[in-house]
Amino acid sequence: MIITLKERKLKSGKISLFIEYYKGSETNENGKRRHIRDREYLKMFLVANPKSAAERKENKETLVLAKKILAIREAEFYQGRYNIKNTTKEKRRFLDFFEEKAEEKSDSVKNYGNWTATLVHLKRHISPQTTFEEIDENFIKGVRNYFDKEAHTKSNLPLALNSKYSYFNKFKASIRAAFNEGYLAINYAAKVKSFEQAESQREYLSFKELQTLFQTSCKYEILKSAFLFSCLTGLRWSDINTLVWSEVRDEDDSSRINFRQQKTDGVEYLYISKQARELLGERQEPENRVFKGLKYSAVYNNEIVRWCNRAGISKHITFHSARHTNAVLLLENGADIYTVSKRLGHREIRTTAIYAKIVDQKMKEASNLIPEIKL
Repeated sequence: MIITLKERKLKSGKISLFIEYYKGSETNENGKRRHIRDREYLKMFLVANPKSAAERKENKETLVLAKKILAIREAEFYQGRYNIKNTTKEKRRFLDFFEEKAEEKSDSVKNYGNWTATLVHLKRHISPQTTFEEIDENFIKGVRNYFDKEAHTKSNLPLALNSKYSYFNKFKASIRAAFNEGYLAINYAAKVKSFEQAESQREYLSFKELQTLFQTSCKYEILKSAFLFSCLTGLRWSDINTLVWSEVRDEDDSSRINFRQQKTDGVEYLYISKQARELLGERQEPENRVFKGLKYSAVYNNEIVRWCNRAGISKHITFHSARHTNAVLLLENGADIYTVSKRLGHREIRTTAIYAKIVDQKMKEASNLIPEIKL
């Protein structure tokens, strides 16, 4: 392969810089030769006819940078082709490198959590002394097999398919980073297939079940109020747990909460129903928690299950099921998917579309509710 830096003049008068990867040629059945080329546009531009010292200087600096990128691309190609290794970097311990990559994600709470959870598993499988010179395709396959067959949750259960998908992809991302940074001569991440991502099972309550739950006693009144509030608003447990009275705004004929989502760190403005507001009780001091005494624990989680059992509900309901319940009930009662997506704080509409699929399935089931007419 021949790698070269090339220029293309644009209609605007500027010159676009790109790298061309010439991979040879082939002859088709008609005897016509076709050259095989790939191009990487650098999004760097030269002034076609520089008229000032500043423009000439800018052109010179841009060209120097483009040539440096070209040198990197050439090095990457020869490194892979001839299995050239960096003898200094290959001595570095892999788990130290992975932990460094994990810390780079600390600004994103959810992403950081996934990386640190992956690190916990990798420490169970990989020796702390393992260096990059020991990493090859079989090593990658071994890690995949660990997540598939050996890894367990804190409850000593096999990993769910989506957990395997998430953890192994974080591991592969670190391998790609190691290749890009010169720790590996070959990108082994590209040689081993990832797990398929499964569609999550979203357990929810029907309106009738929710009505029954309202009328059933719960051992912890604060838990009951918080869970029902989530069913009526769609708020996550983390946002309900940190909600303070200064974030609850009572207006003329409505109420809303202004809060910062724990998961996305985005500021949200959510109108709530009169019944949802009644669940909050009387207003307290601005800095006080609305659901004072609410806490995440196995005791509370188990009580949700027992509470549902007392109500005759056999589904595996968790606190997060309240959020699913809100989404399904909104769609069943005529809310459009965009509004539901905004209320739930989803960044992508496809996340909300899963609930629309649930509603479609219920409509399909409803088509068979009418007894067969004897003609």
